[in-house]
Amino acid sequence: MTHPPQGALAAAAAAVPGVDLPGLDRVLAIANDKGGVGKTSITANLAALYAAAGYRVLAVDLNRQANLSDDLGYRGTAIDDQGSGLLMALIAGQPLQPVEAPGRPGLHVVPGGVRLHDLTAVMTGRVQTEGAAWQRALARVLAPVASAYDLVLIDTPPENTLLIDLALGAARWLLMPTRTDAGGLVGMQLLAERFTVARRVNAPLGLLGVVLFGTSRTARAIHASVREQVEAAFGLPSSPMLTAMIGHSERIANQSRARGRVAHELESDAASQPAWWESLRRGERVQGRIPPTASNVAEDYRRLAAEVLDRLAAAEVQGATGE
Repeated sequence: MTHPPQGALAAAAAAVPGVDLPGLDRVLAIANDKGGVGKTSITANLAALYAAAGYRVLAVDLNRQANLSDDLGYRGTAIDDQGSGLLMALIAGQPLQPVEAPGRPGLHVVPGGVRLHDLTAVMTGRVQTEGAAWQRALARVLAPVASAYDLVLIDTPPENTLLIDLALGAARWLLMPTRTDAGGLVGMQLLAERFTVARRVNAPLGLLGVVLFGTSRTARAIHASVREQVEAAFGLPSSPMLTAMIGHSERIANQSRARGRVAHELESDAASQPAWWESLRRGERVQGRIPPTASNVAEDYRRLAAEVLDRLAAAEVQGATGE
């Protein structure tokens, strides 16, 4: 994966105008109001790729199902607090304490989990007492720690506008995955409405791009139709869709979550496994083998990771120069 130098990105980010809380200029919310569109997979793969490339990365899990802990392989480990730390930071003002993801130097996480079930009720009360200011609650607890990282990625839950609003209130950028089916596009339209509302309390929030997830790479007519709907939903004159897309591979997705290994790690595992005929000769089972298509999915994520960094760098340079 090629990417701009970290120093150049940091210098550009430091000059971005309009960011009202220090350290939040490189916070990305990965969101769509619809489930099953790749939010957690994209969060996990980008976070792991950037950490492997030498970036300091923080992944925040706002989902009570905590699927990020499956994708990154820390569910049930000592760091898996089921969202307790995040909950107490948001409702009691305790300092947020990110923890290192096992086996991935440079990658820290704020785990989600079942304890976040209580957060929705608390946030409902905050809406009544604080008005729109409650939407910056996550921003306020992230600000003291975010500056220690080059990138902060927030994985959001589906169909929970309160928690999505918290993420949008803390983010500088929205990265929105979608499928090409009707459900994914409806979720995109609903999120476009939340995006507009969020900018009233978080003016710097911008749309970094829309990512097609789980799609056929050759379905160009469908891609063009989705591009038109994205432009209409966000009211933009040119398409915010990224050129990189994540191809469909149910088997790789299942193996990734079952093993706690992201795509580029599965690619490495597949390359080191014995040939299938050697496994048969040894009497070993071959059903659990990692298919060679892992390399295709890994390459998709590498392209996405590079394009996200390119867009960040371009946007930050543009903001710094006032163009």
